[in-house]
Amino acid sequence: MTATAITNIGTLVTNDPALGDGPLGLIHDAALVIEGDHIAYAGPSSGATAADDRIDAGARAVIPGFVDSHSHLLYAGDRTEEFNARMSGRPYTAGGIQTTVKATRTASNNTLEANLLRHIAEMRRQGTTTLETKTGYGLSIDDEARAASVAASHLDEVTYLGAHVVAPEFKDDPAGYVDLVTGPMLDACAPYARWVDVFCERGAFDGDQARAILTAGMAKGLIPRVHANQLTEGPGVQLAVELEAASADHCTHLTDADVDALAKSGGRTVATLLPGCEFSTRAVYPDARRLLDAGATVAISTDCNPGSSYTSSMPFCIAVAVREMGMTPDEALWAATAGGAAALRRNDIGRLAPGARADLAMLDAPSHVHLAYRPGVPLVTAVWERGTLVSANRDEAATSAR
Repeated sequence: MTATAITNIGTLVTNDPALGDGPLGLIHDAALVIEGDHIAYAGPSSGATAADDRIDAGARAVIPGFVDSHSHLLYAGDRTEEFNARMSGRPYTAGGIQTTVKATRTASNNTLEANLLRHIAEMRRQGTTTLETKTGYGLSIDDEARAASVAASHLDEVTYLGAHVVAPEFKDDPAGYVDLVTGPMLDACAPYARWVDVFCERGAFDGDQARAILTAGMAKGLIPRVHANQLTEGPGVQLAVELEAASADHCTHLTDADVDALAKSGGRTVATLLPGCEFSTRAVYPDARRLLDAGATVAISTDCNPGSSYTSSMPFCIAVAVREMGMTPDEALWAATAGGAAALRRNDIGRLAPGARADLAMLDAPSHVHLAYRPGVPLVTAVWERGTLVSANRDEAATSAR
């Protein structure tokens, strides 16, 4: 098995307090040794084992690859006009999803796949090495199933979101649509998915409908996650905790009882915050500080989608979370890596410790703090996924070759 050593790392973020300082397990003047697809060594440069290849990090920072646990990449069409109107004063509602549904239904499988792969590559260049994506722009049996199939051919983390909004042909029969989502549509999509999700919100599905949809998915072996409390206070967070969902996503409008429930879940239900959405809709930001101080486990994700958060950049979301949501740079990075892994119930990613998957990013900066300190600057200079260099700028590629 070929081993690669990355030495002269200015600051290494391991997310393992047993390996270094603080919750991030920071190690200065560090080294990593990669064997195959996993980390064999993470520690001081002086302790690095022999390797076939050596890469000089040039005192740059190395962090775990970002884990984006919430995205919507199976779609076609464009919603530039909607964004323009919103920036001109029209408020965001869930109704714009139907615009994408219309375009997605008429798109070919090749178009959906090309769009998915384009976004995966875009995310990878920015340091994301694991991502989840959802169906939800087909809203018919055939269109949801083909979206799930396309996603499953490229990703491990696929979510069935037939319950995004009520399909247009069922606008006068929402109960009939719930029957479809919990019956034949679920049967068609479950073989491709790991997760089941529902948009529990005004204009989408109420608490009783959401419960029926999630429990039907659970009966098929899918693990629940919930779009919860984005636009208003509501039942979504409480339902997520009750059903032991992996995550409650958005968490923008929370009661004290909601915060308490998330904290008391002991990390079983992660509060996944999506700052790109509030940025793109000019909405109030979720209060990450309130959640963290209560003891809840928090993740950050992009919510990359064509309507309300068309960003694929986790570094951007980290910067916004620090600036607008009360997070420290350390907390935001943890949330975008280990927090995302927790939201996907994974312990092989989101950290750089022996035995973990060798997913990592090198920054053109001496510290991870620069992700928030220098917003908008493309700091990710090289990315390894499963131990393979998958993205590098030309300067870094030359360094690696040496």
